Amino acid sequence: VQLQASGGGLVQPGGSLRLSCTASGSISTINGMGWYRQAPGKQRELVASIDNGDNTNYEASVTGRFAISRDNFRDTVTVYLQMNSLKPEDTAVYSCYATTKLNGTPKGYWGQGTQVTVSS
Repeated sequence: VQLQASGGGLVQPGGSLRLSCTASGSISTINGMGWYRQAPGKQRELVASIDNGDNTNYEASVTGRFAISRDNFRDTVTVYLQMNSLKPEDTAVYSCYATTKLNGTPKGYWGQGTQVTVSS
């Protein structure tokens, strides 16, 4: 599975950004995708996730502001993270991930990080 992320950038507080992450390769083995973030000097944290049943999970500080969704295509899967009402504390490197299960063996994959900076 290969992951390609895009959509980061600089935005003012209160603004919005949308991150995208497209998975290709053995997408039939994917059972979940999502986003982590890591701010300077802080531990990496799970921001949002979505599974094959479209069940979603959010980190408490982003609930009500961020929304994760997914589009399935024939050869790819794209996960979006719509980020609204952004705050300076949302500044971090955001990385998408995918989890797979093949023959009972779980595995994880990472895309490249994309910088999100919220600043006036």
